[in-house]
Amino acid sequence: MNTIKKLTRPRNGRMLGGVCAGIGEYLGIDPTVVRIICVLLSIGTIGLALLVYLVLCFVIPESY
Repeated sequence: MNTIKKLTRPRNGRMLGGVCAGIGEYLGIDPTVVRIICVLLSIGTIGLALLVYLVLCFVIPESY
């Protein structure tokens, strides 16, 4: 059986837009780790990661 994984923003487990929770589910890691990495990238790139997060909120579909 071939199951295709899709990147979606889950309705449960989200904090803001669900992007980090969706990436965590897709990669099979804890969303908290993804959130910490996102914060560190935002600090290190002077907010560029925050802009990427906002774009992903609109690009990644919400799960149903």
